[in-house]
Amino acid sequence: MNEAATPLETTHGFAPPTVVQFSVFLVNKVGKLLDLVENFDEASCSICAISVHESSDHAVVRVITNNAAEARKLLREDGLPFGEHEVLVVSLGPGYSLSRLCLHLLGAEINIAFAYPLMIKPNGAPTIAIAVDDHTLAGQILRRKGFTLLGEADLPRMP
Repeated sequence: MNEAATPLETTHGFAPPTVVQFSVFLVNKVGKLLDLVENFDEASCSICAISVHESSDHAVVRVITNNAAEARKLLREDGLPFGEHEVLVVSLGPGYSLSRLCLHLLGAEINIAFAYPLMIKPNGAPTIAIAVDDHTLAGQILRRKGFTLLGEADLPRMP
């Protein structure tokens, strides 16, 4: 008697925690960055990471906050053009260095498009945001290797 083969059980629906990064387009004029960060100071969300890429006529400011929905609302109210991109936020520390993180992702042929540090240390350890071409695979690898991945709920309000 032939029994129908049953599919192997796999981990369905694994999604590593990701954080929304906003790429805000600013005209390169004196005081525009100050206006942006002051607006966040007055909002119910905090900037946890910031990276500025400027040219002679404009700047792209990458921002991670602890409340993406509120940040999105604030940017829309201010009429600022922006894009969104999901990034992984990884806690580093003894035995979990940036070089080990890169080595593990390289071994899986996962590209890191860009990376920058966060201004906060939610677990008392340095923290880095990385944009990769495959969040799920990168998250699986880093978790398997013992790295801690953080989500928006893990990002505290800045003082």
